Amino acid sequence: MSHEQINQYLSNWTERESTAEAMIPLIGRLYRKNNVVTSVYGRAIINQSVIGIIRAHRFVRQVEDSELSVHDTLPMLEAMDKLELGQAHVDIGKLAVKFKAEGNGRSLEEFLREEIGPVVGQYRAESEKNAVEETKDVVLYGFGRIGRLLARILIEKAGGGNNLRLRAIVVRQGGADNDLEKRASLLRRDSVHGPFNGTITVDEENSALIANGNFIKVIYSDGPDKVDYTAYDIDNAIIIDNTGKWRDEEGLGLHLKSKGASRVILTAPGKGDIKNIVYGINNDTITDDDRILSAASCTTNAITPVLKAIHDEFTIVDGHVETVHSYTNDQNLIDNYHKGSRRGRSAPLNMVITETGAAKAVAKALPELKGKLSGNAIRVPTPNVSMAILNLNLEKDVTVDSANEYLREMALHSELQKQIDFVNSPEVVSTDFVGSRHAGVVDAQATIANGKRLILYVWYDNEFGYSAQVVRCVNQMAGITYPIFPKRSREWAQALAD
Repeated sequence: MSHEQINQYLSNWTERESTAEAMIPLIGRLYRKNNVVTSVYGRAIINQSVIGIIRAHRFVRQVEDSELSVHDTLPMLEAMDKLELGQAHVDIGKLAVKFKAEGNGRSLEEFLREEIGPVVGQYRAESEKNAVEETKDVVLYGFGRIGRLLARILIEKAGGGNNLRLRAIVVRQGGADNDLEKRASLLRRDSVHGPFNGTITVDEENSALIANGNFIKVIYSDGPDKVDYTAYDIDNAIIIDNTGKWRDEEGLGLHLKSKGASRVILTAPGKGDIKNIVYGINNDTITDDDRILSAASCTTNAITPVLKAIHDEFTIVDGHVETVHSYTNDQNLIDNYHKGSRRGRSAPLNMVITETGAAKAVAKALPELKGKLSGNAIRVPTPNVSMAILNLNLEKDVTVDSANEYLREMALHSELQKQIDFVNSPEVVSTDFVGSRHAGVVDAQATIANGKRLILYVWYDNEFGYSAQVVRCVNQMAGITYPIFPKRSREWAQALAD
């Protein structure tokens, strides 16, 4: 290879870096001014670095057999920036591909006015928004693993306009003189998910954490019914109970006795008649009258979208779900007494067979699978990211290629694209999925099919992916909805490969 050819690689790279750098202020302005969330094939590009933006484009190669260029999407952003858009989710990657395939001589502006027409010219200044929209206050009751990840997501999204606002966290008094600093430190540093993306300061005088400009009151309380939220200018709040202590209507109903609390969502499977919501599957059953909801479990969220997709296409006769799950705080660090079978043995040293209700819980979100699935779980010595193995008997014959191609399309071009992700690499391992915001990720290389038998391997970040699902539920409870563009996809899905 000549010296000129070698230099061309670096020149091409620096040119892509320069283009990605030009995209950053446009992405930020659309988000903070217009409340427009931009993505590339489902990968959010807000608050991403230059490398992060390039990698999001590179991902398209994995799923469409060709790489999408930043040179294709930069003009898309520049045109959108001039259209005074109202709030929306816009996948500029899919739009760029569609423009290539269906532009038909139209200018980019003409194309965008047709594709995202309902939000063109719908921008309202912040003063106008505040005049007609009520602030959506959110309180985290508990501040453990899920609570802190929910805080990260809510804080991250607060910069995009009039969205959910994390107003307070409620905890028990820790007993240490520097309790606030300890809680700030746990939010600031995470052994699995890395450092907090921003700055956190402690306001001892006002008992608060200030994270990226968000004033978050820390309230100490001994019970969910003993807080007057209105005393802190918090009203009509959605309470996210991530303690797992109360799971029935009577226990969770205690929250509603606190002044200023209006609705409650539990980050664990609910008992009794409480609706267990898997966002993307049965969130359409949420009504304004629902005061108490459950976001089900991380495993139920991971497997239900994939099961629905397969059932819709191939019809599931029956099956077994085996969960290979990272150890949790419920287990012991070293051998010690535990009320549960086997869980008393050291979590970092053992694989531990235990039970899971996830397979049966699927039926609460997807009634057509009631009684068709069995399930079990193995806790393994990893701190995060789990896997569900779906061993299914179907009514129709299936091949590895037909199953994978169908699930790839579902991940890219269906209403379940935020729940189902798809990876087709022979090299991936569990840590590659840390931080995934999808409910589950289908590993195409591991798919097995024989006649009417199908075995799927689904990775999931049992902390972050689940937390993202919870926030989606809370958004719906708060009445915050975004139109999603582009609407159509099937006729141009092959454009990159072509």
